[in-house]
Amino acid sequence: MSQKLPLRLAINGYGRIGRCFLRALQESSVAHDLQVVAINEPANLESMAYLTRFDSTHGRFPGSVDVADGQLLIDGRAIRISHARTPEAVDWRDIDLVVECSGSYGQRENLAKFINAGCPRLLLSHPGASAEDVDATIVAGINQNTLTGAERLVSAASCTTNAIVPILDLLDREVGVDQALLTTLHSVMNDQPLIDGYHHDDLRRTRSAMQSIIPVSTGLARGIERLLPQLAGKVQAKAIRVPTLNVSAIDLTISTQRPVSAHSINNLLADAAHGPLKKLIAYSEAAHASIDFNHDPHSAIVDGSQTRTAGTHLVNLFVWFDNEWGFANRMLEVADHWSRLWHNHDQYN
Repeated sequence: MSQKLPLRLAINGYGRIGRCFLRALQESSVAHDLQVVAINEPANLESMAYLTRFDSTHGRFPGSVDVADGQLLIDGRAIRISHARTPEAVDWRDIDLVVECSGSYGQRENLAKFINAGCPRLLLSHPGASAEDVDATIVAGINQNTLTGAERLVSAASCTTNAIVPILDLLDREVGVDQALLTTLHSVMNDQPLIDGYHHDDLRRTRSAMQSIIPVSTGLARGIERLLPQLAGKVQAKAIRVPTLNVSAIDLTISTQRPVSAHSINNLLADAAHGPLKKLIAYSEAAHASIDFNHDPHSAIVDGSQTRTAGTHLVNLFVWFDNEWGFANRMLEVADHWSRLWHNHDQYN
């Protein structure tokens, strides 16, 4: 970056994605350009520090974590902490970018509460309630070049959207996608209870997350159409939660416009994984289990051993992804790219 001082970031909601975002920044090459200086999280500071230091999924934090004077210290650098339950209760005026990781805000009228409280720009860790509720929905490596720097509200889409859009985009360009059916096999999430309980309006989500495979609703098809409008009306999706802690998978079936074989599809995906999409997708034909991809920074890993075709126009793919770590790294890339643009935009406007 041309500016001397790092941009000041805040995290609103310090749960799974909020903590992964901080850790991804800690492990990245842009840690000197982007710095988290504030976190707003209703939980108490000691719990925040403990769950930063020790993580059952990603292991110990790669740095020192301490508490002093009501602040969280990361490698001795202070992060101020607030415990507000509404965005308007926080003064964001000295922050360059707020990373919204609570998942509680999706409509523009609610997102505007951050702006009205002094937040200059907001990056969401989830899709907007509609395409119109945000200024842009960005999947890193696919459409980040549509950003101008003038945006105030940007969504980084979802972990599943980031996993499948690069693959669908490639397949549509190379073999043509007539129809697509997707089933996401997603690890458990915090909106599910460990044992049966009154936990959600969706009755299936009242059931024990660790004892059953549970179908849930998903907006993945709408999310794909926002990013790939040429596939509007061609995509259907469903989601199933499975009793694993992390790493998910997508079972993708597409009908193609041009004839294909399992060999040709695998070659196409392997070439992309070693070439233009190497930062987004990986390719393997090893005998994998999901745990192999814990803490994998790719958006998706194509399991070539599972590719199947029926005839010459129907292909089935199996795609792994770390739904926490891969997505946190894509969010970080969106924040970095966007910040460079708005610096130039503000400088010349």
